[in-house]
Amino acid sequence: MLSKRHPNAKKKTHHRLKVAGKNVGSTPGEKTPVGLRIIGGGLRGSKLQYSGDNRVRPMKDRTREAVFNLISVASKGKHVIDLFAGTGALAIEAISRGAVSATLVEKHLGTMKNLRQNIDSLQLTDSCRLVQADAFYLAKHPDEFSAAASFSWLVFCSPPYDFFVIKQKEMLEMLQLMYQNAPVDSVFVVESDRRFCFEQLQLPEECDLRRRTYPPAEIGVYKKAHENF
Repeated sequence: MLSKRHPNAKKKTHHRLKVAGKNVGSTPGEKTPVGLRIIGGGLRGSKLQYSGDNRVRPMKDRTREAVFNLISVASKGKHVIDLFAGTGALAIEAISRGAVSATLVEKHLGTMKNLRQNIDSLQLTDSCRLVQADAFYLAKHPDEFSAAASFSWLVFCSPPYDFFVIKQKEMLEMLQLMYQNAPVDSVFVVESDRRFCFEQLQLPEECDLRRRTYPPAEIGVYKKAHENF
């Protein structure tokens, strides 16, 4: 049985983009502009625009579906923080599946324009806050997320894979700060490639890290179970 349409969903009057080539996402380099789609929930089947800009590496549809199957109902009632938002597909997918709101962080101006267009086309401006900023900087200023203090978080960290190599120190510091500042029951989803070792996250012993491989993506999912001591 299909889920009921999300109250913010726009009727299907928008133009469909012609899909050319293979399923987009997770592969570095130039890509043919294609249409991404929301896979589940009230916005299921909705199209997202993606220009093919090689600064953006959208998660493959089948990988995104597997990730949301893995986190199950974790979207419901959460505030989403997408640290490298790109097209907005991860945050929008979470809202489609019951997240109450989202903060989408994107540094690149051109990508932000595309992201804003996706949010506007699905009439999600009331539930989505777009922040044009550096995610590494933002993680050091937790007051930026104070509006979401009454909700646990669903944090997506899906940056360019090279960041885990050339900016490894900054990546680890950012994820550590986000974990420290997150409310209890917050869930983290990190996407890298095989060059990153998830043990470097140095998570607390009580934090259960689940890992899955969807080549070339490596996915790590973990949850904050207790307050900081």
